[in-house]
Amino acid sequence: MSEPIVRLFVLIVVLFGLLIAFTSRWTVFEAEALRDNTANRRAILQEEKIKRGVIRTADGKVIAGSDRIEGARYRRRYPLGELFAHPIGYAYTGIGRSQLERAKNDPLTGRQTELKSTFESLLGRDRVGFELRTTLNANAQRAARDALAARKGAVVALGVKTGAVLTMYSSPAYDPRRLDDVKVFERLNRDEQNSPLFNRTTQGQFPPGSTMKVVTAAAALDSGRYKPESRVSGKNGKEISGVPLNNFGNEDFGDIDLTTALTKSVNTVWAEVAEKLGKERMGEYMERFGFYARPGIDLPADVLARSGARSEKTGRLLTPRSRTIDIGRVGIGQGNLLVTPLQMATVAQTVGNGGVRMTPFLTKEVVDEDGRTVSKTEPEEAEEVMSGESADALAAMMRNVVKEGTGTAAALEGVELAGKTGTAEIDIARRINNPWFIGFTDEFAVAVMMERLQGATGGVDAAPIAKAVLEALGE
Repeated sequence: MSEPIVRLFVLIVVLFGLLIAFTSRWTVFEAEALRDNTANRRAILQEEKIKRGVIRTADGKVIAGSDRIEGARYRRRYPLGELFAHPIGYAYTGIGRSQLERAKNDPLTGRQTELKSTFESLLGRDRVGFELRTTLNANAQRAARDALAARKGAVVALGVKTGAVLTMYSSPAYDPRRLDDVKVFERLNRDEQNSPLFNRTTQGQFPPGSTMKVVTAAAALDSGRYKPESRVSGKNGKEISGVPLNNFGNEDFGDIDLTTALTKSVNTVWAEVAEKLGKERMGEYMERFGFYARPGIDLPADVLARSGARSEKTGRLLTPRSRTIDIGRVGIGQGNLLVTPLQMATVAQTVGNGGVRMTPFLTKEVVDEDGRTVSKTEPEEAEEVMSGESADALAAMMRNVVKEGTGTAAALEGVELAGKTGTAEIDIARRINNPWFIGFTDEFAVAVMMERLQGATGGVDAAPIAKAVLEALGE
């Protein structure tokens, strides 16, 4: 064979290989990304002809369904309005998809494998979306909405043993029924003051205040260096990282045990404990609790913020071992530490579950049009954060917070509740705070965060909301 013919043959082989590579890129390797791209109108228009699957609450209430409209097309409907807007999201031709509607688009549109979809198409069968049965509790979701009473904030409740998301409410909310009008969507999207489309439970990042002391206490007890009866000075104005630190209300304490320090939420005790444990150990336990990583929940990655300390100058997430971090203040929820409500609900769930962190999830099962279970989510252990003994000791300390400390407003009749309040001071001069409460019973864990309230505290304002949600879950 002559050299020119060999060269031509090699060129043809290379070009053929490139053709296969580029066609495979869109049809195989990046097919899912192409379908999910909101600019790809073709995929969205094609899906209008598919009866999208129903999404239900844990007790069978319809959150999202589909109605047939002209031209053999379907339009999404949301009979419960804004109640589940943030965890479920929306799916409309004009604006695309969000939240669970986006994360579970394949089963909701009946897509299994490309081969099976093609086969059914050749047989002339219309593709029908699968039903999603979620873990969400409608009564508790309503209780969260009503208790927040249109104030900015977020509530998350999890199953202690499973990690199942029972409540996920963000306020202000929006009505997904109105988003079929693109102008309404654009107006809501421009509302930077209220950010109604923003899911505060997973995207919002807020200073956690004293709820972070639970993480510090976990690291302290599990280290073996501290016990609930260990005594530390609670003197007001104690130097932490060379700078005086005050207790809330400038209260002054002598040597007190750690149970009392948690019950009364003494800043100077827990800051000293965090400082003595050091960045390495504090960083290790923060990471065990899930800080610095996206939670494994079944929502799109771009709506899952990572919790952790951030650079004051750039806002960049810093490693917990960074030299610029004031670990004493991070240990009490200050020091540019920002967290999501889902993260703090996970902290409560972990302690309540004997120290084992569970992966949170929203989808309980997927069911096809014939009622057969296509997939089912089993509870998954994410990490053993601390020993069972340490978790039990910390739980007893947190129960004391509710019995006689800052969390008494969350107390439930006939049910043992362990909890921790937090009051993150946002604007001290104007007394603007973010009140928090996290806690758990034997079955449920909860986190409540309220945003920018004047003179509000976790014990007075957030704790009663947690109580309302836990009571609804217990019905």
